[in-house]
Amino acid sequence: MRLILLWLLNACALLAVAYLMPASIQLASFGTAMIAAVLLGLVNTALRPLLVLLTLPVTLLSFGLFLFVVNGLMFWLAGSLLEGFVVSGFWPGVFGALLYSIIASLLSSLLTTRKGQ
Repeated sequence: MRLILLWLLNACALLAVAYLMPASIQLASFGTAMIAAVLLGLVNTALRPLLVLLTLPVTLLSFGLFLFVVNGLMFWLAGSLLEGFVVSGFWPGVFGALLYSIIASLLSSLLTTRKGQ
């Protein structure tokens, strides 16, 4: 049940990003947002660890700031793979990924439960 709620919250976070950045990130519908949330999860699970490992020297030299580039590329890639989810470029992908992670973490913090409850 928690996984389904996280999925719905991530789709809502994507809709919020599309609402806040309407010129550069577009979603066709809530169903597209749900599919895009799954696709982002799959891309981040499959490709992101490999990219982080390959770019480790650059990441260390930039004190971790290169991870924003990797996250932006993953966001942009998901927008390129799914029709109905449009990310208009690299920089909108970076800012969209940053905004998406902030909103998604805020929404997922609503699901945290205290021990003993």
